[in-house]
Amino acid sequence: MADPYQTLGVARGADEAAIKKAYRKLAKELHPDRNKDNPAAAARFSEVTQAYDLLSDKTKRAQFDRGEIDEAGNPKAPFGYGAGGAPRGRPGGAGGGFEFAEAGGDFGDIFEGLFGGGRRGGANPFGGGGRARPAKGADVAYRLAVDFEDAAALKSQRITLGGGRTVDLKLTADAVAGTPMRLAGQGEDGPAGRGDATVTVEVSPHRFFRREGDDVRLDLPVRLDEAVAGARVRAPTVEGAVMLTVPAGSTSGKVLRLKGRGFHRRDGTRGDQLVTLMVDLPAGDADLARFVENWTADRERNPRSGLGV
Repeated sequence: MADPYQTLGVARGADEAAIKKAYRKLAKELHPDRNKDNPAAAARFSEVTQAYDLLSDKTKRAQFDRGEIDEAGNPKAPFGYGAGGAPRGRPGGAGGGFEFAEAGGDFGDIFEGLFGGGRRGGANPFGGGGRARPAKGADVAYRLAVDFEDAAALKSQRITLGGGRTVDLKLTADAVAGTPMRLAGQGEDGPAGRGDATVTVEVSPHRFFRREGDDVRLDLPVRLDEAVAGARVRAPTVEGAVMLTVPAGSTSGKVLRLKGRGFHRRDGTRGDQLVTLMVDLPAGDADLARFVENWTADRERNPRSGLGV
């Protein structure tokens, strides 16, 4: 595996925000759902995820920077030491994710063998004859499709893991933005206990809401009389309908703002809902046609003059 900094394309001195930003960008580009016919992208996705797991852990990152562990998070053996065990990965898991098994071993075993006492059974400290420590079970990656409204409101979700285990997840702004959620001890069984699970949230598209950054966009049809005279109308939001005031004299394209009705941010605030009014005219209305035919007061005005035509 390549250097995790190189894998994510960040400098060694990069802060947490830069590392997270780089990971999100790569994870979106390489996600298996977007690259179903590209095995190379799937393999790259697993490398990027493993690199982020290491660099997002302050302790592991410090150990790697000091040269104490390798790119897979395993202790580096001194020259000639024969203990080994590279991480192994295989595609699979619920939802087409990836699983990883971590190699065993720790620094206590290495230094005990090198600096006095040796290992039980007379193992040569430079020969690797010692007994390998048991490994934890494999990590498992899951993908969870979440309804648009639930993602915006951070509503708890229930997910069924391998073996039929059911877990209730409390969504976070980071998870909705694409950062995998880690569930300790929810991976596969192993001699040293269960591995972990990661859950990547995928926000499902909506039939009339659209996401724009942290804001939610909505095109709202209104009648001609509501636009001309003004009205109070019901408008849907991600957390239920509200009453919205349409100012008198509104035209199609006028945008109204509903504060705090968008997606949650990491700092606890929320985006807004931006409502674009769309005047909806009835087809084949004879009364309206006659009114327009006899309405001469506005005939000379050119509403397109600002466009130079």
